[in-house]
Amino acid sequence: MSGIPVLDLSLLNGTTEQQAQFRDELRRATHEVGFFSLIGHGVPTELIDRAYAAARAFFALPESHKLAIENVTSPHFRGYTRMGGERTLGRVDIREQIDLGAERPAVPMTADTPDYWILEGPNLWPEALPEFRAVAEEWIARLDEVGTRLLRSWAEALGAAPDTFDAAFERPSPYLKVVRYPGVAAEQPAQGVGAHKDLGVLTLLSVEDGKAGLQVEKDGEWIDVVAPAGAFIVNIGELLEIATDGYLKATKHRVVSPAPGTERISIPYFHGPALDAVIPTIELAPELAAEAPGVTRDPANPLHAVFGENWLKSRLRAHPNVVEAQYPRLLVGA
Repeated sequence: MSGIPVLDLSLLNGTTEQQAQFRDELRRATHEVGFFSLIGHGVPTELIDRAYAAARAFFALPESHKLAIENVTSPHFRGYTRMGGERTLGRVDIREQIDLGAERPAVPMTADTPDYWILEGPNLWPEALPEFRAVAEEWIARLDEVGTRLLRSWAEALGAAPDTFDAAFERPSPYLKVVRYPGVAAEQPAQGVGAHKDLGVLTLLSVEDGKAGLQVEKDGEWIDVVAPAGAFIVNIGELLEIATDGYLKATKHRVVSPAPGTERISIPYFHGPALDAVIPTIELAPELAAEAPGVTRDPANPLHAVFGENWLKSRLRAHPNVVEAQYPRLLVGA
């Protein structure tokens, strides 16, 4: 069982009634839970298979090959993160990964340039695996299409024009992680990644078929989520919560480490707008506004309306080693 609602994106290709059904299910799932599994998304099984083959090939590379593109050498927080090299709420996550984004030149930084522009720049690619770059860039392009369809559907479901979010994504900031969680022997579930909310707009997560580990907080309890075969797990980020005054909810989630002798590979894609974008606020109909509790206020996790500020906040906390190597002035608490 998925543990969360299952939505079929192919309904948007159907009749007017089927399209309306999808939008209604989308609105309810992300208002009530903040998570759902997405089938009928149109991403080819062949691409998914190639992506996991490339992921396994990358993690099987000699350590020296991976460390040659370690993220501490990147001014843009790209590249390989060694095991235990990322933190959530100050605690070490037990995983290794490679972080990738839009392949662009670095932004020249001046005294007047907002700090978040350091997040734009080139990736670090594994030289021994040229096919890794090809599949990653194809993945980003495909998931961008899915993310765009979802955002237009959300806008319509909330009574706004379908192109409400389009302008914010004219120069998008897609972000892709390819992650490996090793098996861990522990009396209590070990922290693959700690409890958190995603900082952006929406996330499309692919997990190897049948692999557990993801847990979503619902009504104060952690529920296990295993998506149907070939599905993506979708959740909204903090910026959609801001855009809807809390009607859509960014939900805490975490990953517990798999059992000893096993591993778990996942590929989360984060559908991000321009770094300097402010996501439009949607004026909800009275009946929906009455169910909007307001944006979550957490002094330990201040929310920023500008996407780049929210993203940089996350990077500084998650990768203090990169900050120390590249931008010591930005160290949290410095």
